[in-house]
Amino acid sequence: MILSAINEDDVVLVQRNSHKSIMNSLRLAKAKPVFISPEYNEEYGVAAGLSIDGVRSALSQYPNAKALIVTYPNYYGLTYDLKTIIDLAHDHGIPVLVDEAHGVHFIAGDYFPASAVVLGADIVVQSAHKTLPAMTMGAFLHYQTKRVSLSKLRFYLQALQSSSPSYPLMASLDLARLYLGTYSKDDLSYLQAEIEEFKKRLQKITGIYVLQPDDPLKLTIQSMGSWSGFELQSRLESEGIFTELADPYNVLLVLPLLKNGMKHSLEEAAQKIAKVVSAMPDGKNKPESKVVHKTISSLKVSYKEMELQLTEYVLLKDAAGRISAEQIIPYPPGIPICLRGEVLTEDDINTILFLKEKEAKIQGGDYLKAGKIKVFKSWGI
Repeated sequence: MILSAINEDDVVLVQRNSHKSIMNSLRLAKAKPVFISPEYNEEYGVAAGLSIDGVRSALSQYPNAKALIVTYPNYYGLTYDLKTIIDLAHDHGIPVLVDEAHGVHFIAGDYFPASAVVLGADIVVQSAHKTLPAMTMGAFLHYQTKRVSLSKLRFYLQALQSSSPSYPLMASLDLARLYLGTYSKDDLSYLQAEIEEFKKRLQKITGIYVLQPDDPLKLTIQSMGSWSGFELQSRLESEGIFTELADPYNVLLVLPLLKNGMKHSLEEAAQKIAKVVSAMPDGKNKPESKVVHKTISSLKVSYKEMELQLTEYVLLKDAAGRISAEQIIPYPPGIPICLRGEVLTEDDINTILFLKEKEAKIQGGDYLKAGKIKVFKSWGI
């Protein structure tokens, strides 16, 4: 998607809390990314979506931008006014590329937010395996534009994909498409009733708070006691409840896209969650208010310059103001705290140290356990 839409040295506007696959693609394209900071959701304690004002400001500051890349929804099922943002970008003559990994089921009915495809995005990638019955790695790419060359898109598809495709994988995608294409109003009514009943059961559990995002297949719970999200997730796993992800405050559940009459284990899950939470000590684990200062930012070292620079490892406590030479990525959700070429801030360092303390799963950072991070030698000293 990205290689087909931008060329080397093109300025491209990018939602900062995008998945590492977006960031890696930008590096492959040797583009000049300009990052738009998302709004901060204080209830969840996580980065959410883009504001219209943020996108408008970026378009004004970088009128030569060649594309806008966004994520919709975020991992937690939070959406935003994507339609207005798409229209704004189109008014400036640039395509909108959407990572809709977690929204493949949105087309199933009005119970869900509108899909980026329906809202007019130029190219959309969806991870079918996240909420549809498709094998892992199964994904759809939707193209509906004259702003990006179809022949270029076809070239990159055949260049990057295997010349020996997996027929079981393709068959599972076709079955997933059929599952979604035959989703009826009765299916939707049944799903809604079962999810609402599950929510009611969870809301009766003393000790957790149930957050309700825009996507009803995503359900986030927060402990009202002393456990962090990581600790709550670990306790749930000991009872056979395997959740999608945890962060310092939240545990995310992904619910099944049920069809009418399908059996499920939501009642049993609610009972086990209640059992686990009953053992939680009193305390407080609430997201703190956070001010996001970096509204519009760019890399301090270009992708080309990175290849020529020497690197070194420094202690995290001494790294603020230096230029990161590696990505530090909590996984899931796979959104980098810092990127190669970005200035490391005190907030970045504190976030990394906090996640280390909580034993979060982190990709990147070869010497992070030793309290060190890789930086460029000649920059930020």
